[in-house]
Amino acid sequence: MRAIWKGAVSFGLVSVPVKLYAATESHDVSFRQVHAKDGGRIRYQRVCSLDGEEVAYADIAKGYETEDGQMVILTDEDLAELPLASSREIAVEKFVPADQIDPMLLEKSYYLEPEASGAKPYALLRQALLDAGRVAVVTVALRQRTSVAVLRVRDDVIVLQTMMWPDEIRRPDFSVEPGAVKDAEVSMAHMLVETLSGDFDPQEFEDDYAEAVEALVRAKVEGGEVTRTAAADKTSGEVVDLLAALQRSVEAARSARGEDAEEPAEKPAKRTTKKGAAKKKAKAS
Repeated sequence: MRAIWKGAVSFGLVSVPVKLYAATESHDVSFRQVHAKDGGRIRYQRVCSLDGEEVAYADIAKGYETEDGQMVILTDEDLAELPLASSREIAVEKFVPADQIDPMLLEKSYYLEPEASGAKPYALLRQALLDAGRVAVVTVALRQRTSVAVLRVRDDVIVLQTMMWPDEIRRPDFSVEPGAVKDAEVSMAHMLVETLSGDFDPQEFEDDYAEAVEALVRAKVEGGEVTRTAAADKTSGEVVDLLAALQRSVEAARSARGEDAEEPAEKPAKRTTKKGAAKKKAKAS
C-alpha cells in the first residue's frame, strides 16, 4: 500500500499527523475494445468537434457548460483563485451517533496510519471514538475538492469515509402503493425472515461472473473446450399466489439449512445448522 496523502487530524487543540491509504480496490472484470477481425486494440484521438483537427494534450483546457449551452473556458489561473480548504488537514467538526449517518451518503473509504510522532494522540482519538460509540464528522480537501467525511474505527484502525453532498442523493420519482396483504401472508413472510436470519459473513459470497470469465479465458488460451454453466432459472416476476410462493420459499430455505421442510407453518422451527442436523441424524442411527 502506498500513501496517497499526508496531513493531520485536528480535534480541538490536538493534532494527529497521519498518512492516508485507499482502503478498497476494484476487482471488476475489464475488457479491451479490439478489432474483431485481427484483435488489434482500438485507439482514440482527441479531435475538436468544430474544426475536426486532432488536439495536442497541451492545448486542452477545462470548460464548463452552462444550462443554456454556453461553454465557459477556465484557465489554471482562474481555478487557482477558487477558495480551497487546507489540503493537509482533516478537521473534526463534531461527533455524532453512527446511526445518524445515512449509508447512502458514504462514498469511498481510506485507512489512516499515524506518523511516528502521532501514535499517542491517534490511540487517544481511536479510544475516544470507541468509548463514545460515535463517529467524527470531518471536512477534508482531497483532489482539490473539499469533502465532508466521517472517521470511525475498524479493526483498531481509524477509517475515513468520504460522503456525498445531500443534493447528490436522488429522490425516487415514483410512489409505491402500500397494497393490501393478508395476515397469513404477513405471518409467512415473518417466518421466512426468521428462517433466513443469520450473521453476515462476506466470505460466503463469491464473484461467480469474474471466475467464469477467467475460466473462459484460460480455456481459450489453452485451446481446450469451453464449458458453459447452466443459466440460472428466473421467474417472470409475476406473483400468482403470494402465500404459496412464501410457503415454498420457507421450505426451500429450511431444506438448504438441513431443517425439516414439512414442519407446520403455525409453529416456527428452531434453526438448525447443517452440521447440527448431521449430528442429530448420526445420534438417531
